[in-house]
Parts: sequence; structure tokens; C-alpha cells
Amino acid sequence: MVDAVLAQTCCLQRRVRDLPSRVVVYLLLAGCLFAEFGYRQVWQRLVAGLEGVPVAEPSEAALTKARRRLGPQPLRALFDLLRGPAASMAGPVRWRGLLVCAIDGTTLFVADSAANLARYSKQRGGRTGGSSHPMLRLVTIMACGTRSVMDAAFGPITCGETTYAKDMLARLPAGVLLLADRNFAAGQLLNLVTGRDAHLLVRAKTGRGGPRLPVLLRLPDGSYLSVFGGQRVRVIDAEISITTNAATVTGIYRLITTLLAPDAYPATAILRLYHERWEIETAYLEIKSGILGGRVLRARTPAGVDQEIHALLITYQILRTAMTDATNSEPGTDPDRASFTIALHAARDQVIHAAGVIAGTVTDLIGRIGRLVLDQLLPERRLRVNARTVKRAISKYNARGPNIDRRTYQATISLNILAGPVLTTSPEP
Repeated sequence: MVDAVLAQTCCLQRRVRDLPSRVVVYLLLAGCLFAEFGYRQVWQRLVAGLEGVPVAEPSEAALTKARRRLGPQPLRALFDLLRGPAASMAGPVRWRGLLVCAIDGTTLFVADSAANLARYSKQRGGRTGGSSHPMLRLVTIMACGTRSVMDAAFGPITCGETTYAKDMLARLPAGVLLLADRNFAAGQLLNLVTGRDAHLLVRAKTGRGGPRLPVLLRLPDGSYLSVFGGQRVRVIDAEISITTNAATVTGIYRLITTLLAPDAYPATAILRLYHERWEIETAYLEIKSGILGGRVLRARTPAGVDQEIHALLITYQILRTAMTDATNSEPGTDPDRASFTIALHAARDQVIHAAGVIAGTVTDLIGRIGRLVLDQLLPERRLRVNARTVKRAISKYNARGPNIDRRTYQATISLNILAGPVLTTSPEP
């Protein structure tokens, strides 16, 4: 696959080099597995298991030149080949025939260089003047069942999540049910989703600033039909209570969906499904904390950042594919039980030992990484909650105090479908 994208993007070396283009791609992917090291140290781990084989000993400058010579195009093409709902559809990734995905954004820090500052700005605000490093915004669509990346877009934080979402939604495959938070409750985005023969389930604001949703027809399950973005939608108003041994917290949710049939898609089932949107938050935790360890990206130029982000997404996707292959080999095993940390460290060990670099005649879909994952499956997930707090503030002066309750509690959830607003015949919003 690497050779194919190098040929496709015309990035093959024109003469024999100590660092051929294929090897530079491997270096960039290994750099994501060993995010705590510089590229010279990454190279040492990449060739550590090749004892007795003559290998190059490039300098730090040579590695930098090789990465710049390669450019970001091959990594973009490789990510485009790999993106999708993991290697198999055998896991519990569909709901009533629809592939459940979530869309959301996050931010990453990039190196504080003059070249990066020309494209990526620092976040303003706070008593200290904002962030210490430039930041980029990453928006992805992920399959909730396997947490694999369906698509991604990124750029300066001066553009919002919905701006980056537009191009991705124009490429959305048919048969997807897309879960989104309140930031994506826009008629234009809804039209993009339905134009791809897909469905949307999005939370909307209930107070000031929320969309006007006239009641056109009340449905037996407590939801009602309305109009949003010029299209017929279904609205579900619900009171959700989470009870722990510490307290009970109640909130009002309003969900807008293009799933109009209450018999096929009951309101209570839709409410419970919406909780799956949090799978994308877990995926971002795996990328930012698991792989990067909260570190700043290495690249000091915008082209290098483009290259590094795509390498990061490719590495994450490869690990997720290996994990899904493993859990699919044991029917009935939920992909949630696969440990990302175990898969990550198993991959690091495979690279250091140069294990499996020569393909055998028999295809092993599980492999060493998959077997370690299956040997140490996580317990089935219990319903537990923890208050959402700032654990790593942009500035230490903005960090929350030490008296925050960070304990995790077992919980029970109760749902109550509300009757909704009074019937109205006002014009569509």
C-alpha cells in the first residue's frame, strides 16, 4: 500500500538513497508509536531488531531533509486508503441497519515556530494571554462501534467545527446515522447529510439561541414532527436523570433526527443510542493521551504538520483495525473490550524486535497484537459517570482547584419523554 501511494503521488525517489521514500513513511508512522522521542531516536528503534543487516545511520539533519522531500501527499493518500469503519462489519457497529457514526472536533498543539505561526494561531484569552503554543482544530467522523476513523479534516482554530465538517459531510457514505452535539445543529449540515442518503441525530439547544421547531404532528411515543432547515424532522424532548450514591442530576435534552418513523425507531431507543456519541471523545483520548501523551506535535512547518497529522491518524487507524480483527475472531466480543493501550505497546514491541517484517504464506488476521489484546480483554463496560472537568488547563492559572470530586460513580439512568411545546402553526424556521 505504501508503494502504491508513493507511485500515485509521484513521490518515489529518483535515485538510490540511504533513506528511500518507503522507509521515510515507516519512519513517520514509527514516530507516532514513539511520540516521546526525536526522530533520530525513533530511527534507532526502527532498526533495533535488524541486527546483522547493514542499515544506514542518518543524522538528524538527513532525517529532516528526507521528511521534507517526501512531503504530505503520500500520507494523505495512505490515510484515504485506510479510512473507514475498520476492517470488518462483524462487530456491533450497526443499529437497525444503520452504521452509527459520530462527528466532533478537538484541538492539538503544534510547535511554536515562525512558520507554524503564519498558519496556526495561539488561542487568546485568560490572564496569561492565551495558549503557549499555536493550536489546530481537528474534526473527524468516527464509527462508534469500533472507534475507527471514517474521515478527517483539520486547520487553524480560527475556523469552527462546522466549517471543517462541510467537506466531510459531502463525502459521507450512504446508510450512516450520524450523531452530533449542539454545535452541529444547523439546517445546512442537515441538508448535506440527507443529500448523501444518510441520517442525522443531533442535540439542539432548548433555550435562547436554539432553533424554532413548530409542532406539526404529535406522535404516539411522545415525539413530534417539525420542520428544520426546510426538511421534515422528528423532535424528541426528554428529561434524563442520572442517579449515583452521591446525588441525582437531571437535565433536559432536545434531539432532532431525520428518523421519522416512531414504530421503526422508538424515541426511548433513540435517546439511549445518543449516548454512543461519547465514543468519539474516548477516541480523542486515545489519540491525544494514549499515542501523543499530551505532547506538542514535532513538525515546525505547516507542511510538516499536515504530514504528521495524517501519520497520526494512519497509526491510530492501523491499531484500531488490528483490534477489530482480533475481537471479530471471537463472535459476540464487543470491540469496546479491546484495550487500546495493550495494542499500542504491542505494536511498539513489534517494531523494536522487527517482528513479522517478512510475510508468511499463511495469512494471520489476528497476529501478535491481536492475540495480546484477546488475552487481556477489558471487562464488560458498566454504567459509570464522572464529572467533566478540566484536567489539563491551557494555563496553570486557569486550572481548577484541588477540591474537585474526581471519583467515578456507578449510576442508573432514567428517561422521561416530555410532551414537548404547545402546538403551533408558526412558519418554518
